[in-house]
Amino acid sequence: MKAIILSAGQGRRLLPLTESSPKCALQVAGRSILEAQLGEIAKCAIDDVLVVTGFGADRVDEIVAGVQAPRVRTLFNPFFALSDNLGTCWVAGPEMHEPFVLINGDTLFESEILQALLSYPDTAPVTLVTDAKDAYDADDMKVVVEGNHLHRVGKQLSEGVNGESIGMMLFRGDGPKLFRSTVEKAMRYGEGVKRWYLSVIDELAQQSLVEVCSIKGMSWCEVDDTADLAHAQDVVASWYLPSEKVAVL
Repeated sequence: MKAIILSAGQGRRLLPLTESSPKCALQVAGRSILEAQLGEIAKCAIDDVLVVTGFGADRVDEIVAGVQAPRVRTLFNPFFALSDNLGTCWVAGPEMHEPFVLINGDTLFESEILQALLSYPDTAPVTLVTDAKDAYDADDMKVVVEGNHLHRVGKQLSEGVNGESIGMMLFRGDGPKLFRSTVEKAMRYGEGVKRWYLSVIDELAQQSLVEVCSIKGMSWCEVDDTADLAHAQDVVASWYLPSEKVAVL
C-alpha cells in the first residue's frame, strides 16, 4: 500500500515561522511534523511513501534523507505557488494507479487511525476518515454523513453537518481511476488551480461513491496556525517520547 502526503504548501498563517521553512518542517514534540507522520505510518502496513513537495522542497528532501527510510520518496510540484492542493494532486496523478492513502501534510495522527482506515471494509472506491465534535467552525472541513455514506464535504456547509474530515482517505478498486479522472477534468475544464482536492471528493460523494471511517475518540490534530501548533505539542508528545527515533519503513 502506498501513502501520498501533500506537503507542498508554505503555511502562510504560521508566518513568520514559515517564512523560509515549509509547514511540514516545523517542530512538534521534538521532531518535524513530517517526521511525526512518518513515524506513525511506519507502524502500519504501508510499504511506499511519496511526499509531494513545493515550498521549501530542499528542506523536505533533507528531512526525508535524515529519516533513512529508502521507501520514502519526494516529488516536486513546480506549480505550488500557483495552485491549491488539487493542483498538487494533479502533479502526483501518475503515482495514483494502485490503491493508496492520501494524507494532508498538516494532519498529525496516531497510528491507530491509519490502521483503522486500512482495515475498513472494501465496500466503496473511496473511504474518508471523519471525526465528530459538539460544534464546528469556519475552518473545519465539515461533512454530512448518513450511516457510513458521505453525502457532502466542504467548509461552507451549514445544514446537516455531523462531522469533519481529518484530511486522510483511502482509494481502492476504481477509486484511484475515479479520483485521477475527476482531478484531470477539474484542471482541464474548471478552475482547478484554485480548488481544494476535497471538492473532488464532494463530487464523488454526490455520486454515492464515498464511505466514511469514523475515528471518534482517537487522537489527531491539524496545524493551521500558531494556536494549532501549540496544541499539537501536547497531542503528539502523548504518543511517544521526544527522544524516540523515527522508525525505518
